Amino acid sequence: MTGTQQVLFIQGGGAGAHDEWDDKLVDSLRRELGDEQEVRYPRMPDEGDPSYARWSPAIRHEMADLEDYAVVAGHSVGGTILIHTLAEQPPERRLAAIVLLSAPFVGQGGWPGTEFELPSDLGARLPRGAQVHVFHGLEDETAPPLHADLYARAIPQAQVHRLPGRDHQLNNDLSEVAKAIRVGQVRSIT
Repeated sequence: MTGTQQVLFIQGGGAGAHDEWDDKLVDSLRRELGDEQEVRYPRMPDEGDPSYARWSPAIRHEMADLEDYAVVAGHSVGGTILIHTLAEQPPERRLAAIVLLSAPFVGQGGWPGTEFELPSDLGARLPRGAQVHVFHGLEDETAPPLHADLYARAIPQAQVHRLPGRDHQLNNDLSEVAKAIRVGQVRSIT
């Protein structure tokens, strides 16, 4: 590791999500992490109409440029597509952590899937050794907090963080996420 841990942040979907919504999440994360982490924030293709077919290749392309022990994080549908991409084909590099933020669960009990459904053994398909964190605001009206419980069942090794008073954008405060990333960095290099 070069001393600067990389964090790849995948935006959520919707018109303007990259520049008008999720940029505030990335700003919070950068502020909380400081200079020890490099936060990458690529624009996903056709953000107003997110699809696995378009976003998964873009995510794979971004992950190919990461060093070992990077963190990958995804907000909302970006997190859902990220986790499915990782389960379908793990990256060549070792990951320190996978972080889902307000990610809807697509599959039994969650949202219906048109392109895919997350498998019930999702946790077994994820890259070995990577910590998994699921952050969900308890006031989320977009992806109900129950979705965090569905992820907990599908990924038994996940650490679920239920955040009282937080909405789908987690009130633009990723201080708890930064803390989890910093703790994970220490574990991944020891």
